[in-house]
Amino acid sequence: MAKKDITDSLTFLGNAQITIMKKRILVAPLNWGIGHATRCIPIIHALIAHGFEPVIASDGQALQLLSKEFEQLTFITLPAYNVKYSKSKQWFKWHMLLQLPKIRKAIRKEHALVDQIILDYDIQGIISDNRMGVNSKRVPSVFITHQLNVMSGSTTALSTFFHDRYLNKFDACWIPDFENTPNLSGKLGHDFKPKGLQLHYIGPLSRLEKEALKPKYDLMVLLSGPEPQRTLLEEQLLSDLINYKGKVVFVRGKIEAEQTVMHETPFTIYNFMQTEELQNAINRSQLIISRSGYTTIMDLAKLGKQAFFIPTPGQFEQEYLANYLDKNGTIASCSQSAFTLDQLDRVTNYSGFKSFENTIDFTHLFSLFQA
Repeated sequence: MAKKDITDSLTFLGNAQITIMKKRILVAPLNWGIGHATRCIPIIHALIAHGFEPVIASDGQALQLLSKEFEQLTFITLPAYNVKYSKSKQWFKWHMLLQLPKIRKAIRKEHALVDQIILDYDIQGIISDNRMGVNSKRVPSVFITHQLNVMSGSTTALSTFFHDRYLNKFDACWIPDFENTPNLSGKLGHDFKPKGLQLHYIGPLSRLEKEALKPKYDLMVLLSGPEPQRTLLEEQLLSDLINYKGKVVFVRGKIEAEQTVMHETPFTIYNFMQTEELQNAINRSQLIISRSGYTTIMDLAKLGKQAFFIPTPGQFEQEYLANYLDKNGTIASCSQSAFTLDQLDRVTNYSGFKSFENTIDFTHLFSLFQA
């Protein structure tokens, strides 16, 4: 990898020329669906606004999405975790456990690569969104997660213990939620505090902004997440909603080289949308059907939307979040196997999200990289 020299500005004082170089910060979101990448977008914008130069490192769809959003930046491919979900909820956890050796190998490979990236690109700090191996003792390293408690059913204590061991390799942890109630993550982000690690509740992260726009769609389907479950839900919803009485915009969550749009009554189907178009579509939709991934929750909460959640079968985090928001009367949900068109009638019994304003003190957070 060749080092890329980028000059912020040239200031001339008489005959003297002063070259000011931006500090480079490595931003590395996990490629597990696209949620980790999308919630890094406001952080990347903030780094640029504060005079840093972000260098983006990831793989797969996460890297593709960010390269479309920030064409001017430098991108590095990291080893892929290549996590595959089971088609059966019953075998989900055991299927994941069998993949742990592969995941740990990828973490070791990315950790070994990080030190070389630091040298080649003159990296002065690291922000890792759930990439366990992207840290270094050479530069300040931050980990972003909404999960201090890592839900895995009967093995939650064990998975949280091992997660904590990785967390303590970082200098600080940024939790994208409110510290006190009401909050969005419940006990995922609150009932456990790792020892010896700086915790900062920074408030929810969203790349989207609320706009008062005239409704265009009665229903929006917003898909994402690892295969094969993304495809399974897509096929189910295309079948279940064929008789829906209203306009449906369907975003498949497939990041591809070119955007495609198909019109099949009652659907308008996109393979993906970039930030501005997605923001417009959500703001103009009356109801959203989606997974209960945390990034989606933050986006819909920021926009104050009504939604219906279908958690990924067997993914304990999403099942917990859907149940948490259902029980407190905010958002209706059901399992994938239980979903029918009639389930949407329950939505009227729930409050929906209340839009919030959250000002993140990036100056304070980025001070870690100024030493």
